Amino acid sequence: MTTVRRARLDDLAALADLAAVTFPLACPPGSTPEDQRAFVETVLSHTAFEGYLADGRRTVLVAHDEAGTLEGYTMLVAGMPADSDVRSALSLWPTAELSKCYVHPDRHGRGVADALMTATLADARGRHALGCWLGVNQLNARAQRFYERHGFLRVGTKHFRVGSRIEDDFVLERAL
Repeated sequence: MTTVRRARLDDLAALADLAAVTFPLACPPGSTPEDQRAFVETVLSHTAFEGYLADGRRTVLVAHDEAGTLEGYTMLVAGMPADSDVRSALSLWPTAELSKCYVHPDRHGRGVADALMTATLADARGRHALGCWLGVNQLNARAQRFYERHGFLRVGTKHFRVGSRIEDDFVLERAL
């Protein structure tokens, strides 16, 4: 059985390890292992997650099994998006960004992502957001289907840097 809760400091090592396993799964085929590694080392490291947990605008949720093994995680970021392409695409304010949503590949198809999404959207509502948005790589059809199943609609495009590469993302938004 999967349990979802807020991440804690004692989750940092397992969270960084999980991020290193799951991030490459969402990258497009042209993404290099070097660029993926650079992204993980800077954005998804133990130190980075420590900062995320201390940031009052962010909520990091983890899903774990009965043994306490992390199965997946999400990160929600409340507030105005910095990216002007995103701001111009969104229509629901205030908003929150679903910045990260990853599940260990061994746990795919077991409802972990659904449980994380439900808890994450509840957290966004608790922050009085009227909308939630995310960026998803234009080539990641599996993720797009998942988000559409959860009520997200394509409203625009944006760019996303992974190492030395600039990737193209769709911007998706949903009402809360």
